[in-house]
Amino acid sequence: MPRATWIWQFESPPEKVWPALADTARFNEAAALPRYQVETQPQPDGSVVYVGKSKVGPMRLAWRDLPTEWVTNRSFVHARRFQAGPFKTLVATLRLAPAGPGCRAEYTLDVEPANLLGALAIRAGMFRSLGQKFARLAKNAAAFAAEKSPDPFTMAHPRLPEDAAARLQAGAEELARQGVAPDLVRRFAAWIAEGAEVDLARIRPLQLARRWGVADRDAIELCLRAVRAGIVTLRWDILCPNCRGGQVGATALDQLPRGAHCPSCNIDYDRDFSRNVELTFRPAPSIRPLGGGEFCLFGPMTTPHVLVQQTLASGEVRELEAPLPPGDYRVRPLHPGPGVSLTWSGGGFPEITAAADGMHLGAAAPAGRVRLVNRSGREITFVVESRDWVRDALTAHRATSMQIFRDLFSTEVLRPGDEAGIGQVTLMFTDLKGSTAMYGRLGDAGAYRLVREHFAFMAAQIREHDGAIVKTIGDAVMAAFSDPAQALAAALAVQQNVMAFNREHGQGREALIIKLGLHTGPCIAVTLNGRLDYFGSTVNLAARLQAQSRGSDIVLSQALAADPAVAARLAGLPVDAESAQVKGFEAPVAFLRVRPAEAAGAA
Repeated sequence: MPRATWIWQFESPPEKVWPALADTARFNEAAALPRYQVETQPQPDGSVVYVGKSKVGPMRLAWRDLPTEWVTNRSFVHARRFQAGPFKTLVATLRLAPAGPGCRAEYTLDVEPANLLGALAIRAGMFRSLGQKFARLAKNAAAFAAEKSPDPFTMAHPRLPEDAAARLQAGAEELARQGVAPDLVRRFAAWIAEGAEVDLARIRPLQLARRWGVADRDAIELCLRAVRAGIVTLRWDILCPNCRGGQVGATALDQLPRGAHCPSCNIDYDRDFSRNVELTFRPAPSIRPLGGGEFCLFGPMTTPHVLVQQTLASGEVRELEAPLPPGDYRVRPLHPGPGVSLTWSGGGFPEITAAADGMHLGAAAPAGRVRLVNRSGREITFVVESRDWVRDALTAHRATSMQIFRDLFSTEVLRPGDEAGIGQVTLMFTDLKGSTAMYGRLGDAGAYRLVREHFAFMAAQIREHDGAIVKTIGDAVMAAFSDPAQALAAALAVQQNVMAFNREHGQGREALIIKLGLHTGPCIAVTLNGRLDYFGSTVNLAARLQAQSRGSDIVLSQALAADPAVAARLAGLPVDAESAQVKGFEAPVAFLRVRPAEAAGAA
């Protein structure tokens, strides 16, 4: 079988080079390879066959994509078996090996011709032409690994048409008018015009924030404002828990189905706003239309949470060098079947055995290695994945619990009668102590004006900590946060800054005193009075805890206090443990009372 091998030396270690060379979709786009369409064919045993189809000039190609095998930071093997076209098989293999402070990369291409046309293509210099492209891409990858370039590869894209460029410029000017930092506006506009299609097809704000070194909130607000400016469109996707793909989605919440089917993994799954409903963005078609199809469906960086993926024949045993970091893992087959989760603290990773009844863990393999055993009676693709796979996803819960989202997209709600589960939300309830007396002292007009100014004060503190006001009831506030620690930080900011608010508004001898309660837990999101709202026992308890507040303090549940980040923040504060009988709950409810004013005074 004809073979070509290219050797590249890098000054950076394998873990720096891998994110570039293993990003096969981006690699193929940079090499100007054509997109292709994918057809999934479910099999009787639950597995899936993937058929790719493409056209190069007058020639039509069709092939079966075999599941890519890889070990993160070490190697991958990607194989295709052709059904139509000039080739019979094509196998691309990358191997990285440490070499001093850097590494050595060996990239091999094995191509078996199917006919005379395929043989002539190889003899005519196909490998030489590809080698020139690959050498350029390897040089790009070296600069990226050495942190001399922000992008793994340079992309050649046609300039935007004049009318599209004008629309982009107008949108950028609108972002600037809305107060977005000029440098951020310039970078975003340039990226929309010149960025890789693999990035722009699904813009993830949290990924963008890390890439550009900006705060998460700044990247999220940039994308949300860019929708209003006409630069990008938004989309809600229900992510597959296996491959992370957004197989089913909608451009509005009220069009989002309750669940989805992933044809790639051949599984059904439900939606959860806090776990697998993601908000992403892509360029507006009038500015930068993107092509359809895939550059590569199965590259390792398509599913970076998967650290090891290997296909073993029935009865096969395989041991691999795979220095995995300690953490939470799940081991599963690629296609439907039971898996097993584990928390691994280091040492030897447990042996993984595939049996007829699922995956099993055994004795520890040698340190730095993974041992796989297939006793299932059929071919199995083993998957070892990290459980922190949602870190790049801007979940629906996080997005809808930000004030800017509710300000800009107040019409984004669920269908009437629809409800969405949220695995965890942190809720804040506040109220003004002695508000009735305040109305009597200041009069209706004066008290109403002060209450409105108090709402603005509360909104500023909540927004600063990535929360959102869900609704106001009289002079009370209900707010939601996706991050429990941010909810506590917002509560502390409210109580510690209210004295300055009182001085600024000079309301007489009696200061504005805020009662505040916090609780975290699961609930459901619904549409009520034309806006997203929350219901459930978590909501009820948060409201009851606010009623236990005496004013100028914070009452929070034991469930919230148990969060590690919250517990760390509470460590330096004056806290009392109490309990009380509250309406709607049979047993007394235990809670903590925080006295931030005393802490501020001591400081």
